[in-house]
Amino acid sequence: MEPEFWPNLEEEKSRYLEHNNDVEDIRYQNFLKPIVDKILTNQKSSDDGLDYGAGPGPVVQYLLNQSGYSIQLYDPFFHYYPENLKQTYDYIILTEVVEHFHSPKNEFQKLYNLLNTNGCLYILTHPYDDSIHFEKWYYKNDQTHTFFYTKEAFEWILNHYGFKSLEIHNRIIILKK
Repeated sequence: MEPEFWPNLEEEKSRYLEHNNDVEDIRYQNFLKPIVDKILTNQKSSDDGLDYGAGPGPVVQYLLNQSGYSIQLYDPFFHYYPENLKQTYDYIILTEVVEHFHSPKNEFQKLYNLLNTNGCLYILTHPYDDSIHFEKWYYKNDQTHTFFYTKEAFEWILNHYGFKSLEIHNRIIILKK
């Protein structure tokens, strides 16, 4: 999205508050369960994790806590803990976050630097591909979605930042440092 069409900070926060991110909402838990299951499968409970862009209701943290995992939060609107960006992590989870980046190149550099060696980014988004009719695509209708990703974009991120591997599982993308 061209910058002149970006929502201002107040509009952006207002839009995020429209989302139903209640930690008790079983539908939202079920929506996030596949990416949480990837964490439970690939990471140890002793690993350091960060939910980057946690939103108003940190459901990922809630679900991981139930399995004995501890995860830090960072969100510029709802969990503004800049101290959590001064350490490194074994994994960082971004659920429905990367499409909101105003400067993806800077954000991915920051995320790469926040990862320990062999650390992983777990991304939940809806990649775009040629099978999608853009005009009818629901994902473009959110005015806070400023950037969309393709498989080729994730391959560029892999190569540009020097990640070791890329896995794409439908809407779940895993980049390993």
